[in-house]
Amino acid sequence: MTPHLRLRVDGAVATLLLDRPDKRNAINLEMWAALPGLVTTVESDPAVRALVITSATPGLFSAGADIAEFPALRSSVEAGRHYSATIRAGQVAVAGSVLPVIAAISGPCLGGGCGLALACDLRIADASARLGIPAARLGVIYSLPSTKRLMDVVGAPWAKQLLLTGDPVDAATALRIGLVNEVTPPEELAARAWAIATRIAAGVPHSVRSSKRFVNQVLSGQVADDERCQALYDASYVADAYQAGVDGFLTKASRSGRPGQP
Repeated sequence: MTPHLRLRVDGAVATLLLDRPDKRNAINLEMWAALPGLVTTVESDPAVRALVITSATPGLFSAGADIAEFPALRSSVEAGRHYSATIRAGQVAVAGSVLPVIAAISGPCLGGGCGLALACDLRIADASARLGIPAARLGVIYSLPSTKRLMDVVGAPWAKQLLLTGDPVDAATALRIGLVNEVTPPEELAARAWAIATRIAAGVPHSVRSSKRFVNQVLSGQVADDERCQALYDASYVADAYQAGVDGFLTKASRSGRPGQP
């Protein structure tokens, strides 16, 4: 665990707060190493159905990796591989979580901070957000898994522009290229992220989690059902929540006088 990551649970929604304002929320190796355990902790709580990752400090998501620790922790090939593997494990824990994960982004979201946001399922930004990956300016290379995640979100042309120039984009551009899902005024960011998280949390967990799994499998190249996919699909038809959902839908449609419509 690390004092720079704080976990808060409020009903069905958990919030993971980046809390290192003196370093502009630069993500150090200790923070990356703590992420898998924190995600596991949230997943083990049966009441939690969605996770929001944001900053404890308004107007600041993350300035990126903690470059100050590079001389000590990335001074050789072996050390660099360990450092990269730790980052990758943290991102995989977020991206592979059974829970839907929402990044609420304000201010700078750069380098490793952008990588963390890209590992989330949804990204909600306020108008002050700036997202970018200045790896080329530091002489480092964005890992292949991180590059793929970026390309999955914005496509190859914009991935190349972000990586080759190192220039950040503003919130409006990020929305236009698909790097974020929505842009809100700064004062509405927390409320909007919370509203989306609670909306997701109100859904049937089996359906929500299976849908996330299927999207991720398609992004990984799978386009045909396998036994695991079919089992998840079949299970939805015998779950109590399915029958309750259908009954509720039909009751609502009957009352509205529009059978077959929600």
